[in-house]
Amino acid sequence: MSNKNFLEDFPVLHADANGERLIYLDSAATTQKPTQVIESIENYYKTNNANPHRGAYKLSIDATKAYDDARKKVRDFIDAEFSKEIIFTKNATEGFNLLSSSYGMSNINEGDEIVISIAEHHSNLIPWQLVARAKKAILKYMYVNEDGEITKDEIKNKITPKTKLVSITHVSNALGTINPVKNIIDYAHSMGAKVIVDGAQSIPHMKVSVRDLDADFLVFSAHKLLGSMGLGVVYGKKELLQNMPPYIVGGDMIEYVYEQETTYAELPAKFEGGTQNVEGAVALGAAIDYLNEIGMDKISEIEHELIVYALEKLNALPYVKVYGPKNIDHRSGVISFDIEGVHPHDVASVFDSHNVAIRSGNHCAQPLMRFMDINATCRASFYLYNTKEDVDKLIEAIEKTYTMFSKWR
Repeated sequence: MSNKNFLEDFPVLHADANGERLIYLDSAATTQKPTQVIESIENYYKTNNANPHRGAYKLSIDATKAYDDARKKVRDFIDAEFSKEIIFTKNATEGFNLLSSSYGMSNINEGDEIVISIAEHHSNLIPWQLVARAKKAILKYMYVNEDGEITKDEIKNKITPKTKLVSITHVSNALGTINPVKNIIDYAHSMGAKVIVDGAQSIPHMKVSVRDLDADFLVFSAHKLLGSMGLGVVYGKKELLQNMPPYIVGGDMIEYVYEQETTYAELPAKFEGGTQNVEGAVALGAAIDYLNEIGMDKISEIEHELIVYALEKLNALPYVKVYGPKNIDHRSGVISFDIEGVHPHDVASVFDSHNVAIRSGNHCAQPLMRFMDINATCRASFYLYNTKEDVDKLIEAIEKTYTMFSKWR
């Protein structure tokens, strides 16, 4: 399939009656959905809708199978060993809160160190502030260099024998930096620490094996992976999850309930209290099928080609400053930039009038922005449905915006 064929699968990206189409460059915030995913949700509600794990009748059994099949697809997609290692949440943010409340509060003690990077999304930062404060632990940061990268020295200086947990983003949502998570995990393990990987910006864009990484936990969101909103995934090594207390209690996560005590169900049910987002799991399964048909290596190749092309064009504009790694092999499909003399929020508004959608702001990474002495940036993020024509439209919008604001200088 070519990129143009991909566009055909995404209804919101189709051209209108005037032949104009949306140039969508905000996939780091959420991806658009192919027809195959949209139809999977409709088909589930038309043919399989019932509460799984509760009914002995055929429709409930079918719903259970649909839900369990989706879990197996996730297991295979990230190369986990067991389906029970896959926990469904409502999003990645809830996933980090689950891990901080359950694993963090149970395993971090006074004087222990928690290490994260300065480039973390707030959802992988604030929960560890709360754990550190509650447990009287020490929260430490690995800082980035001028290219937005974490150096080997920084890793070795910050992760020590006192470190009990490292929680690190695989790919920065603000800079597009691909962090050396394999090296970080290996070093953290040598110090006796466990490691959580934020895969929200990596799982959709590259082939990731939790077993190859030897990650203890990994978290990501379905909606950044062509799936629907309202579903996240937490992967955890079976022995770790088994020893963790539940996070949300209620229906379907219990074994027996007595008046004064309760015993809990086996994995993964222990962490999935209440009625789950079954249609979201089905949609994620359909999204994984779609991505597998294309191939993750092909998707990485498409994005790499787009990023090379876009950076060449952007760096040729003297009034544009690009942030992030200069080494293209250390970049994913995210480019943050500024236009001289124009606030990023104004840039995004003007771009919208040209049918180009980008993100502006601090990208839920205020500590990183403050560390880099930046208030906000423009962010263009690419995915498999983008083309070089989209890059050309982006450059055209930049040139028009700069010219417009030049009148008031």
